[in-house]
Amino acid sequence: MEKDTYQTLAQPSEEILFKEKNSKFFGYAFPIATEEDVKQRLEELKKRHHAARHWCYAFQLGTDSVYFRANDDGEPNNSAGMPIYGQIQSFDVTNTLVVVVRYFGGVKLGVGGLISAYKTAAQMALENSDIEERTIDTFFKIQFEYKDMNKVMRVIKEKNLNLISQKMEMNCEIVLSIRKGAYQNALEAFEPLYEVRLITAEEDL
Repeated sequence: MEKDTYQTLAQPSEEILFKEKNSKFFGYAFPIATEEDVKQRLEELKKRHHAARHWCYAFQLGTDSVYFRANDDGEPNNSAGMPIYGQIQSFDVTNTLVVVVRYFGGVKLGVGGLISAYKTAAQMALENSDIEERTIDTFFKIQFEYKDMNKVMRVIKEKNLNLISQKMEMNCEIVLSIRKGAYQNALEAFEPLYEVRLITAEEDL
């Protein structure tokens, strides 16, 4: 069966600190919904750590199709962003941003040392996070006449559908959501109500 759950963070993690040869690495993990959230979180951290040398990060967005980015922010290629992203994958979370802020301590760590330090700081930030499972929901709309209201409401209750919005006039319209795995079953429950019109294409909602 197709997977209809995903893991993400319940709330931002507490700040963690990892030290390596006088360099300080502050790690943070945040739940995000858009790239705009990424920009906002980075701005906040740049204000808080204005004296730092690097603000390296990685994020992943999406459930069915996934979009990610990793940024080394001036560190050697793939020595920071990708090790951070590796931890996002390792913890199997999405809609998640991990930022590691580095204060240079005067001693160079070398590429191997950097990879290890950024990986460890990202791992600590995610270990310090509250990870929760959520369902991937599918949305659809039903249109019906007022007289069919009771039948429609019975199906909604029986199938445990989430009511997103409703317009109740002579012609009624309800937008519903349900976890992806139960979607087909829910649609079939409305089929006997032949006067009820189902609109399943997301763009029409």
